Amino acid sequence: MCQENPSWGAPRIHGELLKLGIAVGETSVSKYMVRGRKPPSQTWRTFLENHVSQPVSVDFFTVPTIRFQVLYVFLILAHDRRRIVHCNVTRHPTAEWTGQQLREALPFDQLPRYLLHDRDAIFGQTFRDQARDLDIEEVLSAPRSPWQRAYVERVIGSIRRECLDHVIVFDERALRRILVSYFHYYPRSRTHLRLPRSLKKAVEKQSEEAVRNSSANRNGTSINQFVAAAVAEKLSALQVAEFFADRKARADFKAFDKIMKRRRGKPPRTGDEMPR
Repeated sequence: MCQENPSWGAPRIHGELLKLGIAVGETSVSKYMVRGRKPPSQTWRTFLENHVSQPVSVDFFTVPTIRFQVLYVFLILAHDRRRIVHCNVTRHPTAEWTGQQLREALPFDQLPRYLLHDRDAIFGQTFRDQARDLDIEEVLSAPRSPWQRAYVERVIGSIRRECLDHVIVFDERALRRILVSYFHYYPRSRTHLRLPRSLKKAVEKQSEEAVRNSSANRNGTSINQFVAAAVAEKLSALQVAEFFADRKARADFKAFDKIMKRRRGKPPRTGDEMPR
C-alpha cells in the first residue's frame, strides 16, 4: 500500500488498514513504512525549471564615456536560456522610452507572464501601464536586494568584466556597436557549459592544432562548437541504431535464407521482395 501510494503518510495508511479490518497501531505503520528515495511531489528545482520560461528580467546599468558623460544601457533577459532579448542605449532614459523598448522587444505571440525588475523610479506609472496593456504581471524585488534578480545581475557583471572594462567608450553610437559585437559573441562562442578540466584541456589542444593545420580556420573551434558536434554525432548514431533495430524486428530471415540458398543462375521472381 505504501509503495503504490507514495503520497500517503502514516495516518492515511493507518486509516485504510482499519477500514480493511486490520488492527494495527499508527506507530507500527510509521515504523515499517517503505521510505522512498525521491519525494512524492516534484522537487523545488523541478518546479523552478518548469516555470523558468515564463519570467523575463529588465534592468539598467550605466557606462561612463571618455568625456565623463553617463550612458544608460537597458537590458531585457529571458530566464529560460539566459537569452539577451533586447538591448539599447540612451542618454536620458524615461518611462515612455523604457515602455517603448518593452513593446519593441517582446512579440505579441511570445509574451512572458512575469516581468521582474527593481523599484527604480524609471519604471514609473507609464511603464506599468504599458506592461499591463501587454498582459504582463510585474514582480518587484525587495529594496537593495540585487540577489533577487541574480540572472540579469550576473549578465551585467559579465558584460562589464569581459567587455566594457577593456575598452574606452567615446559616445552612444560607439557603445551600441560594442554591445552588438559582444552580444553576437555571447550566445554563439562563449563557453557557458561547465566541463571537466581534463576535457577542457583536450578541447583546447585540438582547437590549437586545428588553427595550425588549417589556414582557413583562424579562430579555432570553441568548446560550445565541440559539444554541439559531439551531440549531433551521438544523435546520428542513435538514429542509425534505431533504424537498423527496426528493420531487424520486421525482417523475415527465413525468406532471406531461402532466396540466398537458391541455385545459382535463377533470376528473381515475384514474391522475392523483402518487407520494408
